Order: sequence, then C-alpha cells, then structure tokens
Amino acid sequence: MELRHLRYFVAVAETLHFGRAAEALGISQPPLSQQVQALEEEIGARLFERTNRRVALTEAGRLFLGEARQILERSERAALLARRAHLGEVGELKVGFTASAPFTSTITRSLFAFRQAYPDVHLSLLEGSSGEVVEGLTERSLQVGVIRPFVLPEHIRSVELFRDPLVAVMRADHPLAQGSEEGLSMADLAGEPFVFFPRSYRTGLNDQLLDLASRAGFVPHIAQEASEAMTIIGLVAAGMGVSMLPASFRRTRVDGVVYRTLLDEGATSAIWLVMREDERSPQARAFVELVTREAAALQARSG
Repeated sequence: MELRHLRYFVAVAETLHFGRAAEALGISQPPLSQQVQALEEEIGARLFERTNRRVALTEAGRLFLGEARQILERSERAALLARRAHLGEVGELKVGFTASAPFTSTITRSLFAFRQAYPDVHLSLLEGSSGEVVEGLTERSLQVGVIRPFVLPEHIRSVELFRDPLVAVMRADHPLAQGSEEGLSMADLAGEPFVFFPRSYRTGLNDQLLDLASRAGFVPHIAQEASEAMTIIGLVAAGMGVSMLPASFRRTRVDGVVYRTLLDEGATSAIWLVMREDERSPQARAFVELVTREAAALQARSG
C-alpha cells in the first residue's frame, strides 16, 4: 500500500465523484478508478458502493477514511519535520563556552537571537575552560564552542568574533588604583602577587599573562590559584593579590574591587567561535552564521 493510493482514496471519499477527484488530483479518471480498485483488492474489502448515479462509502470505507487521513497527516508532519531538521530549525545543539563568554553582550545577544529564530532547537550549554571545550569538539560531545584564544588542533577551525580589552583587577585601596582611571601598564604590576587560573585549567589567558609580563620585563608571581573568574575576583577583594581578566568582567560588581585598563600593546583577548572542520550539523551551521552576523553588526554599530 502506497501513500498515493491513500491520497486517491481520500480524494474520492471527500468528493464522492471519480471525475471531480481525478481533476483535483491532476490525473485522468480511468487510472484513478484502477488504483482505487487495486487498493480495495489489497485490503480485501469494498470501500465504495458504485452505481451509474452515485458513489457512496461503505461502512468499511467510512472507517478506513479516518485512518487514511491520519496516516497522510502523520506522513506530512514527518516530511515537514525532516525538512526543518535539514534547515537546522529543530533538534539539539550542544555549545561549549568558556566562563567569561556569557559576560559579553555579543554572546548573550546572539544566544537570545538564536533562541528567537530557532525556538524548536534545544540549546545545551556546557561551561568549561578553552581546553575542555576544544576537547569536547574533538570528542564530538560538543558541536560548537565559544572560547578565548587557545592552541587548536588542525581539525578545529575558528572565527574571531571580537576583541575584549584586558584589565588589571585590584582592591580599591591598592596604591595602583589611585589616580589611574585612564589605565596602567603591565610593568606597573611587576612584583605584585597575582591571583590567577592554574596552568592545568588550560585557558588561553595564562599564555597572555606570561607574554605581557615577559614583554614588560618580569615573570608574574602566582600567589594564589583559582579555577573560576568570580573566585579570582573574590580573592582579589580579600587582598590576596591582583589579577588580569577580560574587560567584560567589569559588569560584575564586587565591593572593594576596581578594574583598570591595561595600556600595553596587544593587551586584548579575543573571543573565538570554534567548530570541527567536518561539522555537518545544520543547527551548528545556523548558529555559526547567526552569531557571526550578530558580532559583525555589533562591531559596525560600535565602530
């Protein structure tokens, strides 16, 4: 039994006229009559009472009509669902992101825009370090990542969305915080104890701190380690040392903590959108396209 047989049957059942049904279907009447007769033979029951004057449904035909309509509706829904999945409009998308990403307006606006554009795609958001996100992409437990700069394997491609200035984080009563609203240089932090991410956390900010400090002529002394940026800020507030974070963390208000822009050349941290070279998920492609477009639009407005 084919779907076209069901469509033919429903057309005749709804018009109770083979000629009008054939015209609506765009076929001639003899093949329609033959197909309906073949369907009756396959089922083993007469579906229509036919006379020279009228066509009527038998009891078997009346019962079969309801089921046939449901089957056709389900097949249409299945085809629509498949088309929408192909376009990335339904399904699930697993996105890994580094801890600082949600603090950037570009990312939050992009996530909101994606949810508005694709309400039937379930966004599964997983937080981790840049290294953990890259690992998730490699292992295919993630489809897209939003990270800070990190050494990427060959099978991962990246798109830079924007750059975030780096800021020194310190207590409000720190001597360097006084009269430095315009910013300070990394050299000013030489000799200061730092509160920072452990090397094992695998964030690109570690390499940036070491590079900026090296160019300023010193090796930073990491007095205290913490894996979460909010913990780092809290430890700075507790007087454990100074730190360096992306400027997006200015949005976090912690009593007694101030942020000062680093004026050194290259004191910025990019946000990358990353995915596997062979990623074929339509949801992932739709997400990358939307986020890239949103980032470009925001940059154009701010520029």
